[in-house]
Amino acid sequence: MFRFAAKLALVMLMGFQTLNAQSVWNEKTAVKEALRFLQKVEDETIREQIKITEIPAPPFKEGQRAEYLMKRFRDLGLHDVRRDSEGNVIAAYPGGGDGPLLVLSAHLDSVFPEGTDVKVRREGNILKGPGISDDSRGLAVMLAVARALTLHKITIGGRLLFVGTVGEEGPGNLRGVRHLFEKELEEVDYFISIDDVGLKTISTAVGSNRYKVIFRGSGGHSYADFGIRNPMHALGRAMAGIADFQVSSRPKTTFSIGRVSGGTSVNSIAHTVWMEVDMRSQDAEELDKLDRMFKKTVYKALVRENRRWSSGDTLTVEFVTIGKRPTGTLPEKATILQAVSRADQALGIESQYQPGSTDANVPISMGIEAVTLGGGGDGQYKHSLQETFDTTDSYIGTQRIFLAVLELLGVR
Repeated sequence: MFRFAAKLALVMLMGFQTLNAQSVWNEKTAVKEALRFLQKVEDETIREQIKITEIPAPPFKEGQRAEYLMKRFRDLGLHDVRRDSEGNVIAAYPGGGDGPLLVLSAHLDSVFPEGTDVKVRREGNILKGPGISDDSRGLAVMLAVARALTLHKITIGGRLLFVGTVGEEGPGNLRGVRHLFEKELEEVDYFISIDDVGLKTISTAVGSNRYKVIFRGSGGHSYADFGIRNPMHALGRAMAGIADFQVSSRPKTTFSIGRVSGGTSVNSIAHTVWMEVDMRSQDAEELDKLDRMFKKTVYKALVRENRRWSSGDTLTVEFVTIGKRPTGTLPEKATILQAVSRADQALGIESQYQPGSTDANVPISMGIEAVTLGGGGDGQYKHSLQETFDTTDSYIGTQRIFLAVLELLGVR
């Protein structure tokens, strides 16, 4: 990948012909200065990223990080800074016109439980800390974009909202962005979620169904009560059946049993056991097909265990929905994808389109043009205590999102 100075010279030589003619980038000195600025202050953006990471934001407890984001929004001169009733942080860019409305978003929450050590360690270009990539990077980039716009007094042709959402990660079930579109905002034209790292573009929303499956029975002593119906055995039958599923590879469809628990002791017949199951697909019909097969297999396991033994309480099973994410795919000619593509061309980036499951699932499923963009840099071990972020040329991700915003809204 070209370093910025060399690439900027090349783009200027081309007269910014790769960009939208309506934006007349070659005449917008402020835009060029803002791009240089984003590279120059990347170390500050990374320090912001570290600071955000070290503010705990476990599921359903994002308040401390939300307060920090509100303060930063106000420091940057954004207007109407507030938290909605679900906990999302919302702010408006003051330099907008009356054109289309774009929401630029990153999520506040992490997957790590309360009490996790979130201290960030640095080893050269590598930052290590839980949540350093997902999604502290997204929040830091969002703040950097706001900073560049306000400092260089760029007047955009449309309206721009900055949003820090709650509940993006698994337990949250996209509660923040659902609330945003159901209760807070009307007539949103475009939505960009900054999530994770790299220079990817997620344009296909991977849907998911997640359940907690609970088997119950009377329970008893492993020797004295041997022969009664055993919820643990029913669970085992169900797990074995699920493990043998054959699913579609195109569209990609997956399943996983993520957690299993229950029972009292090694010498007891359990009275209650449970498993948590995650199923995903890029296609709604395939996901529904898998869902039906899953439930049929669980009920079959229940019947087999109840028939296997003649004593003890008849076993029961309960399905508790713990998450549902909708599917959807943008058309190839979607305006938002064209805008991102032009930004990629300007920066010498080869566009990388892939499926994913993020806040953008909700607007895509509603027919609103939405994408998820990586925040630049690179990283490994996401959702683990060993999560990393590689800062090498990470400023390019910030520049890319900045340009994509201006491509969509135009510069007046």
